[in-house]
Amino acid sequence: MTLGPVPVSESATLGPAEAPGSGKAVTPRNPSGGAGASWTLAEPLVAGQLLPEGAEIGKRYRIVRLLGRGGMGAVYQARDGELQRDVALKLISPELATDEGVIERFKREIQLSSRITHKNVLRVYDLGEAEGTRFLTMQFVAGEDLAGLVQREGRLSVERVIGIFRQICQGLAAAHEQNVVHRDLKPQNVMVDRSGTVLLTDFGLAKSLGATAMTQLGSVMGTPAYMSPEQVKGEEVDARSDIYALGVLLYELLAGTTPFAGGTIYEVMMRRLTTPARPVTAINPSVPVYLRKILERCLATDPSSRYQTVEEVLTDLDAGSYTTNVRFELTRRRGFLKAAAGALAVAAVVAAVAGAWWVARHRPGPAAAGPPRSVLVADFVNSTGDPVFDGTLETAFTIALEDAAFITSFNRGAAKKAALQLQPGTQGLAEPVARLVAAREGVGVVTSGSVESRGSGYRVRVRAEDAATGKEIVSVDADADGKNAVLGAVARLASRVRGALGDRTPESARLAAAETFSAGSFEAAHDYAVAQDASFAGRWEDAISGYGKAIRIDPNMGRAYAGLAAVYTNTGRREEAKQAFENALARLERMSDREKFRTRGLYYVTLRRPEKAIEELKSLVAQYPADTNGIANLALAHFYRRDMAEALAVGRRFVAIYPGAIPQRNNVGLFAMYGGDFETAVREQRTVLDRNPTFHLALVGLALSQLALDQPDEARKTWEKLAALDAHGASLGAMGLADMALAAGRPADAAVLLEKGAAADLAAKDSEAAAVKLVALAEAHLALGQEKAALAAASKATALSKGENVLFPAARVYLGAGKTALAQELAAELGKRLESDPQAYGKLIEAETMLKAGKAAEAIRTIEAAKTLADTWTGRFDLGRAYLEAGAFPEADAELERCARRRGEATAAFLDEAPTWRLWAGVLYWRGRAQEGLKSPSAADSFRAFLALRPGVGDPLVADARRRLEASK
Repeated sequence: MTLGPVPVSESATLGPAEAPGSGKAVTPRNPSGGAGASWTLAEPLVAGQLLPEGAEIGKRYRIVRLLGRGGMGAVYQARDGELQRDVALKLISPELATDEGVIERFKREIQLSSRITHKNVLRVYDLGEAEGTRFLTMQFVAGEDLAGLVQREGRLSVERVIGIFRQICQGLAAAHEQNVVHRDLKPQNVMVDRSGTVLLTDFGLAKSLGATAMTQLGSVMGTPAYMSPEQVKGEEVDARSDIYALGVLLYELLAGTTPFAGGTIYEVMMRRLTTPARPVTAINPSVPVYLRKILERCLATDPSSRYQTVEEVLTDLDAGSYTTNVRFELTRRRGFLKAAAGALAVAAVVAAVAGAWWVARHRPGPAAAGPPRSVLVADFVNSTGDPVFDGTLETAFTIALEDAAFITSFNRGAAKKAALQLQPGTQGLAEPVARLVAAREGVGVVTSGSVESRGSGYRVRVRAEDAATGKEIVSVDADADGKNAVLGAVARLASRVRGALGDRTPESARLAAAETFSAGSFEAAHDYAVAQDASFAGRWEDAISGYGKAIRIDPNMGRAYAGLAAVYTNTGRREEAKQAFENALARLERMSDREKFRTRGLYYVTLRRPEKAIEELKSLVAQYPADTNGIANLALAHFYRRDMAEALAVGRRFVAIYPGAIPQRNNVGLFAMYGGDFETAVREQRTVLDRNPTFHLALVGLALSQLALDQPDEARKTWEKLAALDAHGASLGAMGLADMALAAGRPADAAVLLEKGAAADLAAKDSEAAAVKLVALAEAHLALGQEKAALAAASKATALSKGENVLFPAARVYLGAGKTALAQELAAELGKRLESDPQAYGKLIEAETMLKAGKAAEAIRTIEAAKTLADTWTGRFDLGRAYLEAGAFPEADAELERCARRRGEATAAFLDEAPTWRLWAGVLYWRGRAQEGLKSPSAADSFRAFLALRPGVGDPLVADARRRLEASK
């Protein structure tokens, strides 16, 4: 059964008088009886009848052209007159339209497809009926299916196959996330539009793992060439059956044929149970090894031997493609292929050695490393009397140590803070206190060291011990001829410690990363180390000064620029951070591979470009599985992508490594809150507060979670507790309490809190916090009918901050006050940004301007465009409003229901600590309106919930909700 749209071929002209197929064409007619451009469906179609161009269906859809015919009926491109968009419209043939089993299948596809909102999954809109003729409407795709593409172009390049395959995986992962198994994945059910975007179609055979299956055990469903062995045997299927079909599809794209062939369908189906597929490289030798391994694992006969999730496929795909690209670049840069023509034998040896070095260094596994080890580097004892050694050797030792994939060093800054808690007044991180910290934080190994003068040179010693028992693991020493040789000695010692911990890579490989640090000036290394310590301690100006000194001494120290960028990011200086990142990225050659991944990943996280950040950080974590920096930032990247489930899963991986890491455990709570698991959020945040009662963000997360759990009294107490902590807590608490007042319909109370809070922020030179309060103050003034004051507050806010969390709500205030031109200026400013979130918010301002002008259909198209940039909670809310204005009540209710399911995001819609709980009440009111349009009794419940949340007087929405609720009785 094919429910997806038939391929669109722009080169074909399918007019009504010459439609394809054997059915009869219907001549257009006008009311006077002659031929003309108007034709209206007035009675049920008969079998084989085709509609002409211009035909109208249900006074809503006008046929643009016939796209083709399938087993279920003809498919057309049609214009939706109500929403002013093109759709794919499939007429269900009359003989099937009366089959309730078939209709139930169609309804099921709509139900399943509506649960999957992803750019790589085709949307099915509705099952309609007009004059006894039933039809489906779907997202229109100007493109063709993958089968047609391959037939037209032949075998695709490996690079193009990877791009298509990645998008198929992403769409399938979104379906599996909603517990939907496709069960009929094949090229005919994969669409490719003109821009190269891939969309999965036809969930007609899909089933929900959370519901009763429509087909029973023992039935065989699917397309023979792509069916998994368990489908062939009629056994129960799950997501792993789709992964098998992924493998068949990948094989076909790479080889130009499916992996199993036979004279009959039965032979095709049975061969996969007994015969391995022919190696794809026998047909296409250009297929890289990593891709072949992915293919073989997908095609495993036993489901337990396959990938268990599509995310695992994507991880290996990203890691493999990245490694291939980096290997090529490394080869190109280092000139491994520049062997002289007369020295081919030597060239072959060099290539072999280089390949072995790369495999050993970049493919973690039993042959390259021991089990994961966490290490805390204690202070080196400096007996030389020269302060330039203080802090320098620890940093160099850590960098050299961490190039082993299985080793992760515990953050020394965090360790020093823990040491102060364990032994108040402690200075530094001497070996005895380092052991105490390691025991508390679950770190396995502690290293200590010393440096002393020895004649005209120096001797450096390092000792590693088991943190729990104190048992020595290794003790080594090395001599250096002079100061500049000390860093090289440290690198050699780190190599020997790595070997003792289980690293089995060649020593030359172990020293490679260390050379990136020790090749520069010793003094620059010292200033860098001092800056690192200041950064860890939050002494931002000292850190900036230290990194600056290191850069002046050694202008090519890329890691110093990266540290500077991180400090600028933490202090809200985004433009300076961007420039520092660009300088760092231009000097990657002086960083270890691990640092390169970290730098690029943090760069993209800072710019809110989550897709690129995920690409870099997945590669980092794939090669260095215990890299806590990579894991933490990967979780954050998923969070900015609004994939809260994945952010939570990755965040938990960090906490599993370091259970005592307070900021990251609180992040787990925040990810759970944003994902709607408020009980987990409260539990995690209370755990953080048990360990550190003054941790600001834990109190913020707790208050927001309590609001989402309908516990306003508890939330108020939490905000008040936060406000009493210190000046920063007072600022956060004031915003939280003001947001609660706005949510309850008390704008006057909110205005008092916001004016006082903004003044305090400005006095403390915290312009970002002041701007957030001022734009909320503008909302309060607007609610009170004080337009002049609202405009003044919004203008002041936008002068202080250019963040989308200020410009977007300010634009809304301008629209509310009738200043459309000002709102459009802010939309244009956001639209110029490189980041996807600001661009999306810019389009939402444009859409709200259209809505205000009564152009609902245009607004819908603009919001859909914004959604392709970033699927924001506010965008979903605006889309629901726009559909409501267009009279499309089912679509409005569906979008507002999605907002309700993403309730956690409503608590702080801009993905920062600034609360926006005041937005939530609007979902209840407008959903009530949509349900009212559907004549659903649930409308009364929505209006009651709205009035319970907003009991304030003077709000026009409150008055209207009461009137509608009364009328429904």
